[in-house]
Amino acid sequence: MTVTGTGNAPDVVDVVALGESMVTFLPARPGRLADVPSFHRSIGGAESNVACALAAAGHTTRWVSRVGADGFGDHLVEAIGAYGVDVSHVRRDPSRPTGVYFRTAGDRADDAHEVAYYRAGSAASAMSPAGVDLDAVRAGRVLHLSGITAALSPDCLALMRELTAPRPGRPLISFDVNHRPGLWGEGRNPDVLLELARGADIVFVGEDEALQAWGLRGARAVREALPEPEIVVVKQGKGGAVAFDKDTDGLCEDADGTATFVRALHVDVVAAVGAGDAFAAGFLSATLRGLPVRDRLRHGHLAAAATLTTPGDLTTPPPRPLADRLAALDAPAWETLRLGPGWTDADAEAAEEAPTP
Repeated sequence: MTVTGTGNAPDVVDVVALGESMVTFLPARPGRLADVPSFHRSIGGAESNVACALAAAGHTTRWVSRVGADGFGDHLVEAIGAYGVDVSHVRRDPSRPTGVYFRTAGDRADDAHEVAYYRAGSAASAMSPAGVDLDAVRAGRVLHLSGITAALSPDCLALMRELTAPRPGRPLISFDVNHRPGLWGEGRNPDVLLELARGADIVFVGEDEALQAWGLRGARAVREALPEPEIVVVKQGKGGAVAFDKDTDGLCEDADGTATFVRALHVDVVAAVGAGDAFAAGFLSATLRGLPVRDRLRHGHLAAAATLTTPGDLTTPPPRPLADRLAALDAPAWETLRLGPGWTDADAEAAEEAPTP
């Protein structure tokens, strides 16, 4: 797959990301939300996380969204802009608030993990085809979207349908399913996420969320349900990820002619939040560089490892020379590589010599 521009407009960027971001409150210490006495303020949003990570990796990016005309909206725009992301097309809504959420320090997969969202009626939920600058949204080589936006409101769903509809000269559409059961609620059908994914060019979906949202079991079943996208990446947690590609490149580690599987890295996890967004950013960065599918998956795993070994949702990706060197390892070296906190600050040779499990 070759990524091309969308025209000669002077404001064309590598990646545009559209979606809601919220101010995140991270606990000062472990424990139930009821017991945590104080929180540290941060930012969180699947699409803006991808834009920030790509900007930190040297790509030009834009975040398009809607925030309240309040202090939290100021903070989001300033914090995301500080990564080098173009935030000039974020609209301010004087009648709706910026969304916020609180979470516990534990892993999301842990039964004790708690998240409290305060996003109902947020400014971002008012996004619509008429309420965003569609030219600015489409002025990228890649447009990155997620299923979270579709769940926010009927207007947001209409916007997602507009952006994923076939049209001449549209950017390459990247879609992260990001199924959030709590956002859909009773009586709302997440099958619409399957519809949107079928309109994309690159799809990211977890094997677990495909089962939960659509009843699809296994990576092959996901690909069969999504025949249209050029690439479907099915993430298999700690096992790895498999990419189904219409244009296989012959550099598969474990391939049957249409699928490339790359094992996940051994990582000393600090916090498991934000790894999926980092994976998408690493994969898209490698896609923009024209790397083969195997290396795109490896760069996704490396970017995820950078986030997994830090406490926040968002971290600086590994330096490109280091990531390129690690991505080029032979299969045995890749499978025995182990990464821990601070690995992105080490040189490549030191990272390669990290202890194996």
